[in-house]
Amino acid sequence: MTRQFSLAYLTTPGIDPVEQIKTAKQAGYDYVSLRTIPMGQEGEPQVHLESDPALMEQVRQALKDYEMRLFDIELLRVREDLPGDYRAAFEKGAELGATQVLTSVWTKDRGLAVDRYGAFCEQAAQFSLTLNLEFPIVSELKSMKEAMEIQDQVGASNLKILMDMIYVYKTGVTPEDIKAVDPSRFGVIHLCDWPADMAGRQDVEVVRGGRVYCGEGVVDLKGILKALPANVCSIELPNLAEIQARGRAGHAARCLETAREFFAANGL
Repeated sequence: MTRQFSLAYLTTPGIDPVEQIKTAKQAGYDYVSLRTIPMGQEGEPQVHLESDPALMEQVRQALKDYEMRLFDIELLRVREDLPGDYRAAFEKGAELGATQVLTSVWTKDRGLAVDRYGAFCEQAAQFSLTLNLEFPIVSELKSMKEAMEIQDQVGASNLKILMDMIYVYKTGVTPEDIKAVDPSRFGVIHLCDWPADMAGRQDVEVVRGGRVYCGEGVVDLKGILKALPANVCSIELPNLAEIQARGRAGHAARCLETAREFFAANGL
């Protein structure tokens, strides 16, 4: 089966959902991944579909007009001052066809994290949604091991581990480590690469705006991807220099082009 790809929000940050759907379609993606649980960041569209029926209808119509499927919504964060109920956002995402929700932990309180995930998984199950727990190196949960500990404690069938290629690389997860895990524990794959040249740059700068095209960096993408189940790959590849040079649409298209070339060349 040919691998399917989705265009993640952070690949073209600051884009509104209707324009992102159009961009994904024109570039040839199979899916689009929308940020409908905003983080309140400056310059980011604050998309609350549950309280904006006009925008909800625009997004629904854009998905129909461009014959584009919604893969996931993001970003549900676990933190003391953030909500404990996302059913309204889940409902709208599911209405639009989403099956996945991206999540991450931003509290040091593991008890709170486990309790929240237990509640969120129950809420998501009402809408046939699967939660995907990521372990970004800039968050408070920074390893696959820690993510799996939460997964085990929650014990919900709709909680999976999100495998972002740069976090797999930066935390030293090997293909052998992945092969030792039940493949059903893994969910969404975030596709990107880590630059070989880090001169004068900090990790956080790469994470937020310096990831490189598939196969152009130092991550063992072939080994990691062969070890993982052949799940949908959401290309999350923010690169501010490439966006400036190519424009959002050009960068999104190049992300998919290089991914497909890499997969074809490596029998993925």
